[in-house]
Amino acid sequence: MSIQSMTGHGRGQAARGGISAEVEVNSVNRKQLDCSVSLPPVLGALAPRVEEDIRGVLSRGRVGVTVGVQWSAAWRRKSLRVDEDLAEACVHALRKTARRIGLRGDFSPDVLLQLPEVVRFEPAAREADQAWPVIREALRLALGGLVRMRGREGAVLRRDIEKRLKSMEADLSAVRARAPEVVKQYRAKLAARLRDAGFDKEAADERVLRELALFADRADIAEELTRLASHIGQARRMLRDGGAAGRSLDFLAQEMLREAATIGSKANDAAIARRVVNLKAELERLREQVQNIE
Repeated sequence: MSIQSMTGHGRGQAARGGISAEVEVNSVNRKQLDCSVSLPPVLGALAPRVEEDIRGVLSRGRVGVTVGVQWSAAWRRKSLRVDEDLAEACVHALRKTARRIGLRGDFSPDVLLQLPEVVRFEPAAREADQAWPVIREALRLALGGLVRMRGREGAVLRRDIEKRLKSMEADLSAVRARAPEVVKQYRAKLAARLRDAGFDKEAADERVLRELALFADRADIAEELTRLASHIGQARRMLRDGGAAGRSLDFLAQEMLREAATIGSKANDAAIARRVVNLKAELERLREQVQNIE
């Protein structure tokens, strides 16, 4: 599976047996998977099923789902409910009030349509179950569109991240080539200061060597360079393998930033410091892109 972005949109429609459904799915960035499902009130019990299907396809992102359902006239006739007890109570109260205030005449049947909750369309639980296969088919189509869109954006993100990894490798190679020169230059500067202070070079050799050994130990960045190169290699493998790599790539980016900061603090060299600045800048951009990946 290729790298997926967390941003996308999909729409699906399905119809069967007098029931039609339309589903829209949108997703944006989020560290975890967070689903929000909007269904017609009479179908609210289907929300867990919708979320379960989404979790079978997506692993990260804030996902919003809107489900619209239409029933044929035959379905609506079967699901028409008239609350006769409520209608009788309402009409009785209205007649009593009419007599009290001196109104004449009686009420026609169309008054029932104006009484809240007396006449309503209310699919039974079994009808919600029958609507589910149609909704599920529309949801499958919507999720397919969403995944394709996330895949297209994921391909763009992958190319951008690979470009940044290549730039980082160039800086890393330059730092590795420069590192041995740092100790040599420090030795030359130290010897020059000793001569300027009037110390005999031969007499100062032991102290010079001790000072150089301490400096070389403090400035040794070989481990950090090796780890940083390893992290870049791991990032490349994750991009190649695909799947839900966003969290792992984000963790690697944090580790690479830590190694780059250590290199900059230990190297004590202007040329290396400039390369480290470039590394950090690319890593910050890389982290921004990684946070868009599922």
